[in-house]
Amino acid sequence: MDFKQKLEEYNIEINDEQIEKFDLYMKLLLEWNEKINLTAITEKDDIILKHFVDSLTILKYVDKRDKIIDIGTGAGFPGIPIKIMNEKANITLLDSLNKRINFLNIVINELKLDNIVAIHGRAEELARNKAHREKYDVAVSRAVANLSTLTEYMLPFVKVGGKCICMKGANVKEEIDKAKNAIKKLGGQIEIVDNFYLSENDNERNIVIIKKIKETEPKYPRKAGIPNKEPL
Repeated sequence: MDFKQKLEEYNIEINDEQIEKFDLYMKLLLEWNEKINLTAITEKDDIILKHFVDSLTILKYVDKRDKIIDIGTGAGFPGIPIKIMNEKANITLLDSLNKRINFLNIVINELKLDNIVAIHGRAEELARNKAHREKYDVAVSRAVANLSTLTEYMLPFVKVGGKCICMKGANVKEEIDKAKNAIKKLGGQIEIVDNFYLSENDNERNIVIIKKIKETEPKYPRKAGIPNKEPL
């Protein structure tokens, strides 16, 4: 697959230096995937499409100098691809597994990325920390939890006027209907639902943009594990 050509379909321009960084990222991902479970996707073309291109479909919703937190980043998606393409952004990668954080730190060093940090922790705990609560322009998350749970993880990090970018698969309408109460309680409002297919043979994708219209009450997020067991 021609990465550059595929990105042109999304009106995204990529230069040779950025392509080199993605190549190195893929190499590190495949190397480390043999030691720790980072991805089930291991074919080169699939990594380009389902990890890199998929991550970059949210680029149009991010401003150049945004302060962004990527919640449940896993192997660094979408945070690292966004950083490669948008070097002025300030990015925090959050994941609850320390071995993934070790991998992310190696990627950050090898790709020589600045203004990006990987943090080991849980969203429910970090969102109560004053250094992080309502300090971000954007919270992003890809395939982490149902929308009701996800918004409880994400909205407390976002400042009023900022937004959550939730990257979801198919059948998002039902999830949105179930999450409306949670989104309202947490100070959010659905702004955009962007529906598309990455390729003719690929599954449906939905990007749900939630605007933060008022501060989140201090009682949210609830203690670790509760948002997942008992969605609002």
